[in-house]
Amino acid sequence: MIFPIYLYGTPVLRKKAKDIDKDYENLDEFIKNMWETMYKTDGVGLAAPQVGKAIRLFVLDTEALSEDYPEGAGFKKVFINAHIIEEEGEEWSFNEGCLSVPNIREDVKRKTKLRMQYYDENWVAHDEVFEGIQARVMQHEYDHLEGILFTDRISPIRRKLIKGKLNAIAKGKAKVKYKTIISK
Repeated sequence: MIFPIYLYGTPVLRKKAKDIDKDYENLDEFIKNMWETMYKTDGVGLAAPQVGKAIRLFVLDTEALSEDYPEGAGFKKVFINAHIIEEEGEEWSFNEGCLSVPNIREDVKRKTKLRMQYYDENWVAHDEVFEGIQARVMQHEYDHLEGILFTDRISPIRRKLIKGKLNAIAKGKAKVKYKTIISK
């Protein structure tokens, strides 16, 4: 099932997501639908808040970025109850976009390396270090779990310049090729 994407202005995108347990209802089906939705919308990552669930879960597949970032090849993972423990390295700027903030791209600075604790879809605990494009995409999706959008990480001047576009998205005036939900 393809989920609709919740757009900028929808309250669920600003909520801090909650940890879940193994008994979360229909978790396997939810993860399957997350993958299906992410691929259908041409995303490289998708967080549960983007489909209306304020839970700490996101999926990533950075294969599409591997031509420019070889470490993205074959990197496909489910992250449940993800928590960043540490971020380090120099900040690097990267032009980001988001399914929940369509048709807007901005340069965002993020650290190059992070350590994250999480569970995979089989409830195996992990404590891993990620770098480069893997860390970049993970930080973007992780922000969704914290109620943060990439537009929060750009300069105040840039935010002011795109305010009209953000307001239009919140009113449902974004042209996209996927189903969306807006705040009413």
